[in-house]
Amino acid sequence: MYTVIVADDEEEIRRALVKKIDWNSLGFELVGEASNGAEALELTEKLCPDLLLTDIMMPFIGGIELARQVREVRPSTQIAFLTGYEVFEFAKQAIQYNIVSYLLKPISADELSVQLVKIRKIIDRKFEQFRSSEEAKEHLDTLSFVMPLILDGYGHTNKGSIISEADKLGLVIPEASLSYRVLVTSVTDKNGLNITSKATVNSFDLILNKYMKHVSFYTDGRVVTLLYGTEEILEKYLHIAVEDISQSVERIMNCCSNIGISRMSDNILSLHELYVEAMNAIYYDTDDAQGIRYISDVENDFFSDIERFEAFVAEEERCVRGGLAKEAGEIADSLFDGLDNFNQYKLSANFIVPNLTSSVYKILYSVVDKEYTDRLQAECPLQMADMYGNVANIRAYCKNLCVRAAELVEDQCKKSGSQHCELAIDCINKDFSNPDISLVSVSRQINVSPNYLSALVRKETGSTFIEILTKRRMQEAIALLKYPAFKVKDVALKCGYVDQHYFSYSFKKETGMSPIQYKKKLAEEGGEL
Repeated sequence: MYTVIVADDEEEIRRALVKKIDWNSLGFELVGEASNGAEALELTEKLCPDLLLTDIMMPFIGGIELARQVREVRPSTQIAFLTGYEVFEFAKQAIQYNIVSYLLKPISADELSVQLVKIRKIIDRKFEQFRSSEEAKEHLDTLSFVMPLILDGYGHTNKGSIISEADKLGLVIPEASLSYRVLVTSVTDKNGLNITSKATVNSFDLILNKYMKHVSFYTDGRVVTLLYGTEEILEKYLHIAVEDISQSVERIMNCCSNIGISRMSDNILSLHELYVEAMNAIYYDTDDAQGIRYISDVENDFFSDIERFEAFVAEEERCVRGGLAKEAGEIADSLFDGLDNFNQYKLSANFIVPNLTSSVYKILYSVVDKEYTDRLQAECPLQMADMYGNVANIRAYCKNLCVRAAELVEDQCKKSGSQHCELAIDCINKDFSNPDISLVSVSRQINVSPNYLSALVRKETGSTFIEILTKRRMQEAIALLKYPAFKVKDVALKCGYVDQHYFSYSFKKETGMSPIQYKKKLAEEGGEL
């Protein structure tokens, strides 16, 4: 059963759509209705429908702009437009915004029911394609070139030949600027079991094809994707594309996705480093962005080569990044329980201790405040002379170091999440009068991804970004309306509303009365200044 929201500003038409259509028999569950574009956007963000059926000529936020904003917050939602014939051609420009149907008014209940059956089949097909086990066979030459470049880095291969081959495949363009990013994605069922398969590549490709050029492949329980294009394209569509993947995995497969996202680079020779960054990002367990993790959200923007440590060191890195203190201790116990003679412990002191220490502090310096690293140094001092050859001391140091580091990272992630939320609210408080303020603009100001910020604000405050912005604007409006010299239009502009009618609608929704009624009430009570 697919969920649907109906939006139309003409109440008679909207009520007819709601009452006269047998939604359930057509495969839909009606979960909400809206009388204007702003309300439709709010409901879509809250209720996450599969389909938004909306009139294109809507108050406050018109249909085309509504489609664009819906794609920002809920890219997996499909949209069907109700439109008069004279604006049909105009409506077609929104094809990039997941528009599945254009329905011409006037339309009877029977005619709409027929169209809804067709829409349901379109959504069925999209869901089935996403679940499909058919593997994409295209771009095999590009794939065979990209895989080792990402996974191994071509460390001993002539760099000139790499650039030449990448040029032939369109992965670099002379006298132009291409940028690159790497995604690492896995899919887990509700029990936490990794169910990622080769077929998952095809599912993700169906989504990514809508947004940007890419190459994807399956390896070792995850899908690795190279995204490439201009910096503008990657900045504009990346957060929408990964949100689309996350929402589709949840809605269509009833599973969870874990997506690690690297920083951006303009050097194709750095793809292996980007892959390492994406892998590192996926291990951070922030629970703030529905499985979407940008390395830049949790680690400071610096680059250093990541050496290939022993499996033990790599596992402890994962635990520290994820704040998994208990598991870090268990892994240390498991390693040392398996060492059964003095020489092996001696080797551990010569290799594991210094490299583990270096690895742990690399993570800490990237993630936590200096006071945390100072605390760890005081609690777990590195004294090689005492550890060399001493089984108990080596074991105690490694275990304590990783357990405490994981605990400190967990504390810092919670602290950073609160700080980012506070910064976002500060931006709203300072810039609410700007009509162009948005989730995307604020996320850029505080240097985090829109996905991370949206989920974080909801988690920290229990409200959406739009709700917080609207509440702040209404607080200012209430204060300004006390002054007789300010007309309603003036107050609307000072509160970030270009459309006075939209401002009046929002104000009445918040206070229960229109701005004019509010001013009149203040005058009667002698409350105006």
